[in-house]
Amino acid sequence: MGQITQSFTKQTIQKMKESYQNCLENAPQGAIFRARTKNAVITAYNSGKVLFQGAKPEVEIENWDTDGLQMKNKASKNTASKIYHPPQSLFLSSHIGSDESGTGDYFGPITTCAVYVNAEQIELLKEMGIQDSKKITDNTIELLSKGLVELNIPYSLMILHNEKYNVLQSRGWSQGKMKTMLHHAVIERLLDKIGDAPYDGILIDQFCDPSIYLKHLGTEGKKLADKTYFMTKAESYSIAVAAGSVIARASFVKEMDRLSEMVGFDLLKGASQKVDQLAAEVIRAKGETVLPKIAKVHFANTEKARRYL
Repeated sequence: MGQITQSFTKQTIQKMKESYQNCLENAPQGAIFRARTKNAVITAYNSGKVLFQGAKPEVEIENWDTDGLQMKNKASKNTASKIYHPPQSLFLSSHIGSDESGTGDYFGPITTCAVYVNAEQIELLKEMGIQDSKKITDNTIELLSKGLVELNIPYSLMILHNEKYNVLQSRGWSQGKMKTMLHHAVIERLLDKIGDAPYDGILIDQFCDPSIYLKHLGTEGKKLADKTYFMTKAESYSIAVAAGSVIARASFVKEMDRLSEMVGFDLLKGASQKVDQLAAEVIRAKGETVLPKIAKVHFANTEKARRYL
């Protein structure tokens, strides 16, 4: 379960409360409102900070303008979702799939990977056991990732290390924008790598509405590649996205091991209370200045860790 804290204007928080009117719950002390959606529990505080906590907190954050004006137009979002939904035939054809790992984890970076799979390789990868990385253990993921590399499956991998992540976040980049630019970068690199190899489409595991993805690209002067599609839980349908999720996860696990060795603690995955307590231990031993090197400091875990000191 992930949790992200972000500041909004009072006007936006009021708009949020109105928008979530049908899913409000009793608010805790010091909070303006609390609402529960299928993606996250949203708690807005008098300080202007809003805590998004749940399976997909970034989805709820991306519903709102970062400058705090109003909820984005749902009608246009729904239209964009239909336009960019992949055809069923894509899953059995040569295509590119892109996925990421580490977005809901307090410790560790975000890793993103795009993979090109030729139609003739699909059955082989299925027989290898390539599937959604969330359904397999980290040990198995490491073996599968090595197997993909040994097969010379074309891929592009990028790691957004914590220090750079925290700098971008401090500059106003949402996690959604970071992921957008990461996906865009690995796909561009992979397209260069495969050259003239035929492909019927590019499928991105959807973490925000396509209209928001396009907006993020536009702010950096980038354009969506031709034949790009979006789909939630794409790794369950596309072997290319599943392969991307495996390589991205294997990279994330490797980075977690590296950071653990660097800081002298076995860093935990996720964003649970145990993570809060471990963060407090790290602060006591190393000082809070170490956190930007190993954690996503804007997560609510940072503030919760301070309460244990």
